[in-house]
Amino acid sequence: MGHVSGQSRYQTALFPEVLDEVVAADDPVRVVDVFVDTLDLAAQGFTKVMAEETGRPPYAPGDLLKLYVYGYLNRVRSSRRLEAEACRNIQVMWLLNRLTPSFKTIADFRKDHARAIAGVCRAFIGFCREQALFGAEFLAIDGTKIAAVASRKQVITAQKLEKMNAAIERKIEDYLAEMDAADREEPAVAKAPADVRGAIEALKARQVELQARAQQLAASGLKQLVVTEPEAKLMRTPQGHKVAYNAQIAVDGKHHLIAAFELTNEGNDHQQLHPMAMQGKQALGVEELTVVADVGYSNGEHGALCEQDGITAVVPHAETVNPAGKQYFSRERFAYDGETDSWRCPAGEMLTRRRRSRANRNYQYWTAACRGCALKPQCTSGKRRVVVRGFHEDAREAMHRRAVADPTWMKLRRETAEHPFGTMKWLMGLPRFLLRGLKKAKAELALGVLSYNLKRTINALGVLPLLQRLRPLQA
Repeated sequence: MGHVSGQSRYQTALFPEVLDEVVAADDPVRVVDVFVDTLDLAAQGFTKVMAEETGRPPYAPGDLLKLYVYGYLNRVRSSRRLEAEACRNIQVMWLLNRLTPSFKTIADFRKDHARAIAGVCRAFIGFCREQALFGAEFLAIDGTKIAAVASRKQVITAQKLEKMNAAIERKIEDYLAEMDAADREEPAVAKAPADVRGAIEALKARQVELQARAQQLAASGLKQLVVTEPEAKLMRTPQGHKVAYNAQIAVDGKHHLIAAFELTNEGNDHQQLHPMAMQGKQALGVEELTVVADVGYSNGEHGALCEQDGITAVVPHAETVNPAGKQYFSRERFAYDGETDSWRCPAGEMLTRRRRSRANRNYQYWTAACRGCALKPQCTSGKRRVVVRGFHEDAREAMHRRAVADPTWMKLRRETAEHPFGTMKWLMGLPRFLLRGLKKAKAELALGVLSYNLKRTINALGVLPLLQRLRPLQA
């Protein structure tokens, strides 16, 4: 008995297959095709939507957009790999009507339409809202660091520049000492100093370059600068410090669809609560909303802004520790009285407000009784113990009380917000951006968010029902 055999590659078909028959009716590639056809590409900001009457005909932006959406949906992000897929992938052949654009054309399209691509992602979010796919009751906000196109070696700081300059100074001194030694030797034995002088000149030129970098840091007020990717920052990640961007998402609780996204170069999430909550609220089109986030988003000022805008924030804060050491009382040992605006210390003394710091946005409290207090060795090593309270401490505590009162909020946040990033990083393959600059990297994030939302929508509705909802919107 032989093996299962296929049809000969040289067999002539009497009735040739139509390419459309090769792609199944419920293939997700049909969703990509119909969705892009529903867009007003000119309104989104794409160029060459209408071809010029003269000159070489351009590729239609819709075709190149379909190629990118399909690629990110199937873990193919490189322009060179997309070029290869257009020549060998039956689905891509069907999608592009057998067009085979070069990798340069494909790459330029993504770079030149970064803002428009982000708009396409928001257009699909709008479609999901119109189809009632959002629960619009609560959003889970989370962030993650995604590596940029730069190495840690490209990061410069004032301290690093000082070390590099000191190393150059030592090398110059060594060369000068070598030249002095050569001058003392016999001319026939002495080494020709031309190479040494050239090395010294090169080192001095390098010093001038470092001084220019230092002046650039001082003029811009930056603590660090990535030479090859100035908009990225060196950030702390679970895998160590990396040059990265901070990706933010707000995820709806019904189908875990992403309702809002943003990319920033802030190293932490402390300033992201209110902007992400407002962007999510506008995307959902609701008057009131509950948002949940982890301790990294604990910010009293943002909590107060959320309350003003009809957003209920549920955010715990980390345990307050004494920066002077664990051997001293933490702030939790002091009881605050809102009526008198004072603190009662473990010894029973009242700490009253003595100073207001606009720079640090806090109030400072202390008492004159610290000097003779028996508990002072357990409280502070200074002359007095100072307790600090932020301007928006009440809003911060209100967010914390909501989180502590019902622990299911944090469980719901983990289940809702952490899965999307896992899926998006899997779709990205190696989780790092391919393009330089914040705007272009944001376009990549938008394609990742769009791919995730497409997958979730297909899982929730199915391909055929989704096509039925999209086709009436086709241009």
